[in-house]
Amino acid sequence: MPYLELSLRCRESEQPRYEHALEDVGALAVTLLDAEAETPNERAILEPGVGEMPIWGEVALSALFDAEADPLLLLAALEAFDPGLDWSRAGFRKVEDQDWERAWMDQYVPLHFGARTWIVPWNQTLPDGADADDAAVIRLDPGLAFGSGTHPTTSLCLQWLDDLAARGELQGQRVLDFGCGSGILALAALKLGADRAVGVDNDPQAILATADNAERNAVGALIAVHLPTDEPAATYPIVVANILASALDALADTLAARVAPGGRIALSGILAGQEDALLLRYGAWFDDLRVAREDDWVRIDGVRRRTAAGAS
Repeated sequence: MPYLELSLRCRESEQPRYEHALEDVGALAVTLLDAEAETPNERAILEPGVGEMPIWGEVALSALFDAEADPLLLLAALEAFDPGLDWSRAGFRKVEDQDWERAWMDQYVPLHFGARTWIVPWNQTLPDGADADDAAVIRLDPGLAFGSGTHPTTSLCLQWLDDLAARGELQGQRVLDFGCGSGILALAALKLGADRAVGVDNDPQAILATADNAERNAVGALIAVHLPTDEPAATYPIVVANILASALDALADTLAARVAPGGRIALSGILAGQEDALLLRYGAWFDDLRVAREDDWVRIDGVRRRTAAGAS
């Protein structure tokens, strides 16, 4: 069904009052966006600190109401609720309802990483190259969780796995995908020749998405997925963790303990400029640490040394 959309710009300091008023008069949904998006003044909010809820200095606010709502009556109700706010800047338009998740998914196209790895939306035909006998094709529905291959953090990990496979270092191995999201990295490892995979994520939706995507790719029997509290204690020859830099720092001891001596680790989700501290942190356990960059993001990978002074 269609909706009536109200939109306006406001300052950060006024945003809670506007949102409160809109919800009080019956808004079905309220959305906040950067009012300077797609301009030189656009400001990305990439990694808020724990307990922080950053927002832009100038906010583009939109609210959806029932299509039959009267704009003039809504304005009157809003002005009565909070006369101290300027409602004269509000604009109205009719918008059609749609399956937003499916519309978003329709924008995805097949992606190629390294020599053999392909990510192909589940509802699309295989492109040229993805139908080769040695192609590692992951059919993915990323709608339930982060991880579709489009983000540089995921791309960097997929390229790393593809390179390991090309060197024969992934064949028959067990892989831990820590922060598995959609399961894309665990699935790629299995398609590239890994024997077994374990996914760990603190989001129950990610657990469901990974299990669903594994079944879609006919590898459900080869992967186990756990919440962190249920993760079995084990070591792996291959570990990949695509999470935020702050989490990589906090979980350094845990992740290092998951890598078998001589095993390999890849760390992603790191903004350029954050890598030095993590190189120092993980240098307690790993040799041959290298940095790869794509756009504003970097990946760190290295080899677990067999003994580590002052660490385990």
